[in-house]
Amino acid sequence: MNEILLKIENLHARIGDKEILKGIDLEIRKGEVHAVMGPNGAGKSTLSAVLTGKPQYEVTEGSVVFQGRDLLAMSPEERAWAGLFLSFQYPVEIPGVSITNFMKTAVNARRKAAGLEEMKGAEFLKLLRGKMAFVQMKPEFAKREVNVGFSGGEKKRNEIFQMAMLEPVLSILDETDSGLDVDALKIVADGVNALRTPERSSIIITHYQKLLEYVVPDTVHVLKEGRIVATGGRELIDAIENHGFDQF
Repeated sequence: MNEILLKIENLHARIGDKEILKGIDLEIRKGEVHAVMGPNGAGKSTLSAVLTGKPQYEVTEGSVVFQGRDLLAMSPEERAWAGLFLSFQYPVEIPGVSITNFMKTAVNARRKAAGLEEMKGAEFLKLLRGKMAFVQMKPEFAKREVNVGFSGGEKKRNEIFQMAMLEPVLSILDETDSGLDVDALKIVADGVNALRTPERSSIIITHYQKLLEYVVPDTVHVLKEGRIVATGGRELIDAIENHGFDQF
């Protein structure tokens, strides 16, 4: 059995006076893809926010261990350097910063944290071009400002490109399929499937079933009212499609 990558025990979290997560238990091993499904307001995005260290969320109880380290004691930057990646539901625009410069800074920051030398210009450009071709991104996008003027599908392709460049150990896709057409969904799915290895894992957070037709998860969890109320396989997706979340 593969080594445990992420272990969440009795996780409680709130924002202000409102408790949102009410005792999450979740274990993910290397190479696994887990889907977390649930209705709006269930706590799905709060879970991703807590894992990536958004400061407005307060953890009141529980523990999270990532690759043997106390994740909750790490800063957001340290979590990213350790190999945690979040794909946003609504990717932000960064005017004035080209995709090339953005990725060079991100790649070299992670290399520095790992005790490696910065990547030389020619080596970085070779990597950049290779990964852009891998996700079928047009070369001229390298000069464009991050997400500025991008369509929904282009933003998603850009995020999969970032995943390919950074090769995260754990990718969290937080409702990244929201509002996407079938072509854009396939962009996301193809990227996740192509980047999957025995060492890398993903959490797909969604309340739709469509993305999970293209990315087949190993395990499905149903999150409702701040707790995981069901865990299983493909049969849970079918049950949700047929009867909704009210059955849980």
